[in-house]
Amino acid sequence: MLTSPAAEALAPAARRPRRSRPRAGVVVAIAVVLALVVVASLLLGVRSVSPDKVWAALWPGAAGHDLTDPDQRVVAQLRVPRTVLGVLAGLALGCVGTVIQGVTRNPIADPGLLGITPGASLAVVCAVSFLGVTSPLGFVWFAFAGAAAAAVIVFSIGRAQPVRLALVGAALTAFITPIVALVLLSDVNAFNQYRFWAVGSLTGRGLDTAAALWPFLVVGILLSALLARRLTLLAMGDDVAAALGQSVGVTRGLAAAAIVLLAGTATAFAGPIALVGLVVPHAARRLVGSDYRWIMPVAALLGPVVLLGADVIGRLIVPNSELEAGVVSAFIGAPVLVAVARGRSVAGV
Repeated sequence: MLTSPAAEALAPAARRPRRSRPRAGVVVAIAVVLALVVVASLLLGVRSVSPDKVWAALWPGAAGHDLTDPDQRVVAQLRVPRTVLGVLAGLALGCVGTVIQGVTRNPIADPGLLGITPGASLAVVCAVSFLGVTSPLGFVWFAFAGAAAAAVIVFSIGRAQPVRLALVGAALTAFITPIVALVLLSDVNAFNQYRFWAVGSLTGRGLDTAAALWPFLVVGILLSALLARRLTLLAMGDDVAAALGQSVGVTRGLAAAAIVLLAGTATAFAGPIALVGLVVPHAARRLVGSDYRWIMPVAALLGPVVLLGADVIGRLIVPNSELEAGVVSAFIGAPVLVAVARGRSVAGV
């Protein structure tokens, strides 16, 4: 049976399971899997494209490079952007899920639980209905702002206390959801625009989206890296972390900033992707233990593997059509969520 990160960190060394796989080897193996998934994302889809056409489309100096060719145009204009966005959004989701679970000591915490995704949804709905925004690049900024505002509200009221954060997040979600429904029911155009964004997808967004938001992603990742050791100490409890010289308030402040940046960016990139931020940290802990200095890089690699893998599966599972990545990731993550709810106790609840 799985244990919470805090309980595992406090367990005596003799009772902790020995790791048969070297942690560095795990990181390298996941990096290789990610490279394979990226290749699959460029090769596979409703339209089959040969490897030589993919190579020619990617490199202007390659023999046969011709973007008027239908296969090369599909690769360059459709698959490259969605692959890049899948990697970036998955990276953000893996890191933000790890930070959220670490700072709240809550194994089922993710951006959706804390009301961050509903905040982004409300901002997108308002942008479409009241401001007439219709382009994906326009959605990006409102989704980012809504997610950031929701995170600020939850953390300012919840004060990074695990139970309080969960309650504030649930209350915010309960407040926002009927407002979103009311706007959508009264505006058919807003409903039509929102339903394509809300399902969670890597399609319909170009590299201009990545170009607009990559600085926020970089800062969020750097903050996550700085937090890794602090989260390991925080898992032992506030008193233990303080006794070891850590400023718990600074840790939570840095975590709140990282969550705002990463959750806002991920939601802006791909919409409200479900459960990736929940599943990935659990998988990382199973692979490398309870030290966040290892959990963080493993989760950063596993996030793109899961999200981009879900996107590739969605292209192949339905003949001559596609399932959005958000739908596939929900199917993957739902059994994990049930297993976590049945087999783990939420710290502090």
